Amino acid sequence: MLEIDIRDINNNVKGKVALRQDIFNNQSDPSIVHSAVVAYLANQRQGNHATKTRALVSGGGKKPWRQKHTGRARHGSIRSPLWRGGGIVFGPQPRDYSIKLPKKIKKNAFYKALTMKLNDSQIIVVDEIKIDKPKTKDAVKIIDNLGLKERSVLVVTKEVDKNLLLSFRNIPNVDITFVNELNTYQLAVYDYIVFTSDALEEIQKEQGGDDK
Repeated sequence: MLEIDIRDINNNVKGKVALRQDIFNNQSDPSIVHSAVVAYLANQRQGNHATKTRALVSGGGKKPWRQKHTGRARHGSIRSPLWRGGGIVFGPQPRDYSIKLPKKIKKNAFYKALTMKLNDSQIIVVDEIKIDKPKTKDAVKIIDNLGLKERSVLVVTKEVDKNLLLSFRNIPNVDITFVNELNTYQLAVYDYIVFTSDALEEIQKEQGGDDK
């Protein structure tokens, strides 16, 4: 049976929890995780960059000088790319960078990323994380107690907790998210993933994983 320790915020072992084999015991495959990460980053790009071609630059409707007998080169518009202030040739134009991965591939990458984190001992489960009022000092103490000082850490909770959000947000290299927003990119980019026990339970109940 695949198990992991459940700890309290002081890093004391309180028990164990069984892990689903189909989620946490997959064959490692960095390539499929990489594909999911590339797709995620590509889908964050707005693609609204744009430069003006000669057709879009204002002015230049009149031929600057007559065609012949001036001793100067022939020009039809001061908005030609050859001119200062003219249009841009082959400049960036709005485009869609999004990459669509099949739902099955995304779910598979998510599970493999979890497996790789577990195999590297980079998943920690705590019974609960509670802070009575927003206080960064309390959040720093929790991170230090878990032995994660100066490491990049993602804390995963089941539900929105304003006190936790406000307490963790000012700690460098530490972030907090909710289990239904967790994705493969986050699993790949952070050194350690800290699950609350109810968040881990939610992961193990999850069947589809379509939006990971």
